[in-house]
Amino acid sequence: MEKNELKPAGVFHYFDEICQVPRPSKKEEKMIAYLKAFGEKHKLETLVDEAGNVLIKKPATLGMENRKTVVLQSHIDMVCEKNNDVQHDFLTDPIETVIEGEWMKAKGTTLGADNGIGVATELAILADDSIQHGPLECLFTVDEETGLTGAFALKEGFMNGDILLNLDSEDEGELFIGCAGGIDSVAEFIYKEVDVPAGYFCCKVQVKGLRGGHSGGDIHMGLGNANKILNRFLSQAFQKYDMYLCEIDGGNLRNAIAREAHAIIAIPEDNKHDLRADLNIFAAEVQAEYAVVDPTLQLVLESENACAKAIDKDTTKRLLQSLYACPHGVYAMSQDIPGLVETSTNLASVKMKPGNVIRIETSQRSSTASSKQDIANMVRTVFDMGGAKVSFGDGYPGWKPNPHSEILEIAVESYKRLFGVDAKVKAIHAGLECGLFLDKYPSLDMISFGPTLQGVHSPDERMLIPTVDKFWKHLLDILANVPVKK
Repeated sequence: MEKNELKPAGVFHYFDEICQVPRPSKKEEKMIAYLKAFGEKHKLETLVDEAGNVLIKKPATLGMENRKTVVLQSHIDMVCEKNNDVQHDFLTDPIETVIEGEWMKAKGTTLGADNGIGVATELAILADDSIQHGPLECLFTVDEETGLTGAFALKEGFMNGDILLNLDSEDEGELFIGCAGGIDSVAEFIYKEVDVPAGYFCCKVQVKGLRGGHSGGDIHMGLGNANKILNRFLSQAFQKYDMYLCEIDGGNLRNAIAREAHAIIAIPEDNKHDLRADLNIFAAEVQAEYAVVDPTLQLVLESENACAKAIDKDTTKRLLQSLYACPHGVYAMSQDIPGLVETSTNLASVKMKPGNVIRIETSQRSSTASSKQDIANMVRTVFDMGGAKVSFGDGYPGWKPNPHSEILEIAVESYKRLFGVDAKVKAIHAGLECGLFLDKYPSLDMISFGPTLQGVHSPDERMLIPTVDKFWKHLLDILANVPVKK
């Protein structure tokens, strides 16, 4: 399949254009400028609010003026993850896409189909005057991935729709009517630098080859967390040898399951062969544990140049114990919706920062507000006991399902008529901006849907090309059947 053969042509044309525009979270200026230029080119009313959210309005097609106003919504930022052996600057370099069979992916980086394919779909509709629709407002929000900043900053009155179609879901044929709320928890240890004794062997321990993935959508899969696996080995070595921890680093983003982590340690020269034997045994055990879900997991030990300084032993002990005790993964399943994760937590990243700070970022999600706070308090307690300073982000609300939604009924009927099978109506454990929209526009009737994406938030991100066409046809049919405004 060649790129010029992809259908729908308009959607893939704009997706290719978007891939040329750098758009990391919190640095979406070039994408905002692109959208403003698009609106001007097509002579469409274009608004930009103080946060950088963009709203492009398109009048109804002839005869559809009396329909309810529909807001199509996507976020413009993308998760910027790459493999360690890939040279790529997300601030300047375009995303290089490749086609493998029926899948589109990027060369060693995230693809940005989350949520670039939603943005491209909106642009294709705005640019095509042959599509039948009522009054349209296309909302493009900023910084969804690292804090839902655009949705938080959205002011009442910026948009005027009756129905909102969120185009940020990842399973074609599934209609989402609810999502989890979330909160970020951050722990910081302050350490003292100490001298590494003479005659100590320095080495780097690496965990790599894990699949990673979305800390909401993939948390139920039991994927390996590089931070937990690395800490497990370090804790074992710390108990057995006179180990000094010189450096530790793992994971990157709060909403991604950590794929890679490493530490540099120093142990007495006499113990280096024992340590290598320990790692071989540990690697075999852990690889067996994750053989099904993470079959390419690797643990690597390499010699390092001598390190002069290390983290003091007391902080090292408290850090390793806290990371060991810190929960990660599914905590509770929904009692209302079979198969839905209700509550989870993600040990996202461990970073050494200036000022002798070790910063641990975690995120908690739940479709029940009290459970979200409970799991966040559990994480806080673990790090409190370890002597760290703990702080919380603002958090964001969940989206309570409305099974009697008018637009849901239209979408369900449309899917069955178009494709001869029933769409699945579901809630999602990942966070969507819909909960925040509902806070400010409580009368909005909302659903979320999209084409099939896999491996989002990781360099394995890929999009199933045939599902884009199905998603497109479904969306256009919904727009053609939006109810009359009463």
